[in-house]
Amino acid sequence: MLRYIEKRLLQMVFVLAGVSFIIFSLMEITPGDPARQILGPDASEEAVLAMREELGLDDPFAVRYVSYIAGVLHGDFGTSYTTKEPVIHELFARYPTTVLFAVLTVLIASLIGIPLGIISATRQYSWVDNLSTSFAMLGVSIPTFWLGLMLMLLFSVRLEWLPATGFYGPIYWILPAITVGLPASAGIIRMTRSSMLEVVRLDYIRTARAKGQTERKIIYGHALENAMIPVITVVGITFGQSLGGQIVTEQVFAVPGLGKLMVEAINARNYPVVEGGVLLIALAYCVINLLVDIIYAYLDPRIKSQYSSSIKKHVKKEAAVHET
Repeated sequence: MLRYIEKRLLQMVFVLAGVSFIIFSLMEITPGDPARQILGPDASEEAVLAMREELGLDDPFAVRYVSYIAGVLHGDFGTSYTTKEPVIHELFARYPTTVLFAVLTVLIASLIGIPLGIISATRQYSWVDNLSTSFAMLGVSIPTFWLGLMLMLLFSVRLEWLPATGFYGPIYWILPAITVGLPASAGIIRMTRSSMLEVVRLDYIRTARAKGQTERKIIYGHALENAMIPVITVVGITFGQSLGGQIVTEQVFAVPGLGKLMVEAINARNYPVVEGGVLLIALAYCVINLLVDIIYAYLDPRIKSQYSSSIKKHVKKEAAVHET
């Protein structure tokens, strides 16, 4: 297992290096001049050139990229063009809100999606199954921003039960989390249902029924553990997407998270914040995927044994080569 984790960490380094090069290149070809954006449209050409020199934008692309990577390796993601604060401080000031938002989203999506998926699979073609399937299709189809506006109109404007914008306390978290959690639960419902239907048709489930075990014990004691393996992937992807910042939802509800910061940085041509934010999102995705794979190995012993056997074969082959 340790060898597997080491291999994945090495792959993570190459992924982050590729992401850094791509986002740095995209910022290079993006229309607009950060110096002109900072100084305004009425600034003289001399002032703009001086600002570009101060920001280091007059250096060649390769020089700036190598300098940026060297800074990142030392924990320096640059300085924000607008606030003159270190980028790492701005990212970490917003990221706790995004993490909380992601946890609430995954919690709501899982609490809705997994039970409905199980019930839908165990009562296939019933009215409950049809209702759950329809809800899942609706959740996939509805745009998040429209759902957020409708919830805001109902619960904030008409009923006046919940605040419309902000993220200052638990009561402010409800509408944004539901807005993202409901559509996210649709994918979990569909995956849980299909996985459960596949598992309950296996031979060991038939054997458990033949032995007279209760349906509840069969479903929750035998089938659910194996059926949850692909569901974990969907939950992990949902969590990774949420950690990347729910840009639309954060804009609609004025949530001061990473997504809102990224939009503001793109509009201001604030390249260091955009580049640092994308790297942070990529790192979050890589870490979540690694954790999902580790959980996979513990839930499914076949994966762990398969990797262990491949290592043993490699060791035996190396030993045979050395003996000869």
